[in-house]
Amino acid sequence: MNQDLFDDELELPDRSAQQRLDRLVGLDPIKAALFANATVLLDPSALRTWSSAAHGSVLPIVETFAERTPLFVLAGDVGTGKSTLAETFAQQVAKDRKINVSVLRLSLRSRGAGAVGEMTRLLGEAFDEVIRRSRNLRSGDAIVLIIDEADAIAQSREFGQMHHEDRAGVNALIRGIDTLAAERRPALVVMCTNRLSALDPAVRRRAAAAFEFTRPDDPHRLEVFSQALTGCGLSSTEIEKLVDLTGDTGRGYGYTYSDLVHRVLPDAVLKAFPDRPITIDVVADAIAANPPTPPFQYE
Repeated sequence: MNQDLFDDELELPDRSAQQRLDRLVGLDPIKAALFANATVLLDPSALRTWSSAAHGSVLPIVETFAERTPLFVLAGDVGTGKSTLAETFAQQVAKDRKINVSVLRLSLRSRGAGAVGEMTRLLGEAFDEVIRRSRNLRSGDAIVLIIDEADAIAQSREFGQMHHEDRAGVNALIRGIDTLAAERRPALVVMCTNRLSALDPAVRRRAAAAFEFTRPDDPHRLEVFSQALTGCGLSSTEIEKLVDLTGDTGRGYGYTYSDLVHRVLPDAVLKAFPDRPITIDVVADAIAANPPTPPFQYE
């Protein structure tokens, strides 16, 4: 795999991907919508079969799905689960449809080093590789291309200070997406961004669906703590105290999923290890030592 084009590759179904997907609490509506959209984009005949069974014919509205661009946009604050869901949502597609899905992550190195034409060439090569692979897939299998920090590549061309090379890169990106759509290959593009408004309007307009991610509210933080601390002996009242401590306590924002799962809870374990149990005080100390990540500052 060309390391200038892709950072890594994941083959689904995969047990660890399933575990990561299951740990994303509070995102069930987005998970379901992504699964439904991915299913009909990868296999339009599924909708025709449903329409014939449910309505006795293929409805005109069903045919419009064939014109949709295989592009999803996941947008929202840092640490809210966008990247993890982008990497793992196709796990459900792979399991339910009994297919293999290759997940590729576009490298930020594909932006190049600023040389004239470099970004355009690298993006073109990346999409050429995705299309080449999609043509050689076993029947039913699919590819997901993830473009993380998408605003770094697909920044709006409306910005007056935008460099010519960046504008050319956006054009190359759009050409690649349009080629995938025109060829009707079994491939999906998923863009993740902290700044939906920074994406080029032509990119946003092409998206089959866009999903907004937010920081976990009280019930979802309760679910995170309840699942992670099962067996520790904390009472429901103590768990609710942790929920309060990780909410908006006057800052104007609470903790993200990433803050809780990757910083607070591991720190609590390490504070207790090796000779103490995990208690409410241990977790509270971990919360105090790990303030929430500030929201992304829009320019």
